[in-house]
Formats: sequence, C-alpha cells, structure tokens
Amino acid sequence: MKDLSNYEKLRENAQKFYKENGSIFSPAFHEKIHFNAEGFNYIIFKNARSEREKPSQILRFKLLPLAVKLLKLSTTYQEFEESIGEFEVKSFKKKVKKAKLIKYWGVIAIIDGRKIKVITRKIGDNGAMHFWSVVPAWTTNKYRDIRLFNTMKGDPESD
Repeated sequence: MKDLSNYEKLRENAQKFYKENGSIFSPAFHEKIHFNAEGFNYIIFKNARSEREKPSQILRFKLLPLAVKLLKLSTTYQEFEESIGEFEVKSFKKKVKKAKLIKYWGVIAIIDGRKIKVITRKIGDNGAMHFWSVVPAWTTNKYRDIRLFNTMKGDPESD
C-alpha cells in the first residue's frame, strides 16, 4: 500500500501551482489555454459523484508542471475528438439543459523523461480553450485512435 500521508500537502501545492498559471499561450493552438476550476476538479474527480483514487490524483498533481511545460513547447497535437454534451445554461433567468459541442485535443510527448498526454477542451464554438487533464501515456495505439475509411468498391487485393 502506498503512503498517502503527504496527499494534502501535494494537493495544496498543485492547486497553488495551477492557480499561478492562470492561462498560457500554446503554439499548437495559437491561443491561450486557461487553467480554470473545472480542470483542477477533473484531476480530483472522475465525475460529479466519484472521486479518483488517491494514488491517481497524486500522480496527476506531480505531472502538472510537465503538462504546463508541454503545452508551452508543443507546436502540434496528436489527437482530436468531438462529442455532444448537455450543460446547464441560463436562459431568460431559468436554468435549462442545452446540448453543446465539446472538442477535445490530446498533446502527447516525452518531456523530461516522462511520456504524458495533456488533454485540452473547448465547449461550444465561442468557448475558451481550457486544460482538462494530464495522464501518463503508457500506450497510445488504442483502437479508438484508429480511423478506418473504406471508399473502394470491390476487393483491391483480388481485383
């Protein structure tokens, strides 16, 4: 079992570091990436109801400085994904759930001897790009990363 006695100190230091960065310019996206509360909360929680395991949180806290460094240095991203999610928005002084397009970008690199993936996110077309997560990228060749398109008719191997 891992020693979690320094968890609170690591969390405080990570939160302080996170707030100090505020926003940074990314050459890969040609815009500022904001470090808002949503991103920090996502490091701690999987979703609204479940907290990540402490060792996973500690690892992400320790990877934050590398994530900032990677976003400042990287000139390209390696992954992109779009989905639609529901968000509460105010409409005529009432809270209404509205579907919005969510765009995710993944920047993967080996930096200071660690292979990491930094995920940034943008909600809607007018939303600001913000930090979403950092994970150790042990493997990157997952099936979901492969897009296969078939535009040929027939079988090219036997024709």
